[in-house]
Amino acid sequence: MRRVRLGTLDVSRIGLGAMGMSAAYTGAGTDDAESIRTIRRAIDLGITLIDTAETYGPFTNEQLVGRAIKGHRDEVVLATKFGRLSHSRGGTRVLDSSAANIRTALEGSLDRLGTDHVDLYFQHRVDPGTPIEETVGALADLVAEGKVRHIGLSEAGPATIRRAHTVHPIAAIQSEYSLWTRDPEDGILSVTRELGIGFVAYSPLGHGFLTGQIRSTEQFDSTDWRSSNPRFTGHNLRHNLRIADEVAAVAADAGTTPAQTALAWLLAKGDDIVPIPGTKRVSRLEENLAADRIELTSEQLHRLDQLPPPAGAHHEDADMRLLRR
Repeated sequence: MRRVRLGTLDVSRIGLGAMGMSAAYTGAGTDDAESIRTIRRAIDLGITLIDTAETYGPFTNEQLVGRAIKGHRDEVVLATKFGRLSHSRGGTRVLDSSAANIRTALEGSLDRLGTDHVDLYFQHRVDPGTPIEETVGALADLVAEGKVRHIGLSEAGPATIRRAHTVHPIAAIQSEYSLWTRDPEDGILSVTRELGIGFVAYSPLGHGFLTGQIRSTEQFDSTDWRSSNPRFTGHNLRHNLRIADEVAAVAADAGTTPAQTALAWLLAKGDDIVPIPGTKRVSRLEENLAADRIELTSEQLHRLDQLPPPAGAHHEDADMRLLRR
């Protein structure tokens, strides 16, 4: 596995998103033993960046990751997130990036993860009720204390990134980025590259859609958030299947799987971009990691670049309002 840098933080070229092992998708939380095997296999194969958050579950995903990395802590760049739960309000799901909430959130995460520090601590969403300068200042204090090594922001807008970076260096921005969600190309990547900030791409496989395996919402159980996501429903789904089919056609031409093709396209966008595809199965993990060795031709990359935009927003309205603040 190749290595790259997020700011000054050395990480594997591809990371592992752990959310789906415990939350949000069909089958989450049903086979923790396989999820733990997947995390440990990822470490064996050279993945260092493992991404979680206190809100995944909530809390259960951090506990799972903590069990999986026990005895392997020094081999892992551990990323987690705060700010979508307010601990002063009983852990309710409201944005809270106040200094007091950050400290409480971190202490809980450290306990669940079984560690004394987090390598990369992300603000999960920008809190309009707390100036970003105050939030980053509180994080800088935790860096000084050794409890946090590097600071990140998730789904922040360009102006917020600039303001945050003046208070303390930001190592990484995390946003959704894939063949069918290209929002970061509109201003975010130019700012991160200007400032020397790395980029972590979550959902690089379009929440599984770009693998070509999803053809109907009937494949989802009642807990799966995709069952009401605009891109996966009704006419939008029928339109978007053409995108998945074209990715599959390019994959057939390249002799790869659709998932590997989608990841290889993203890796070709720059060494400052680290995708964190999520899976709870060893077989899918190994398939995804093979993308690190795939180089698509210029013609194949062009075909993927020319894919039509998807129908529907990539989140429901309430969540879309939390992006790019």
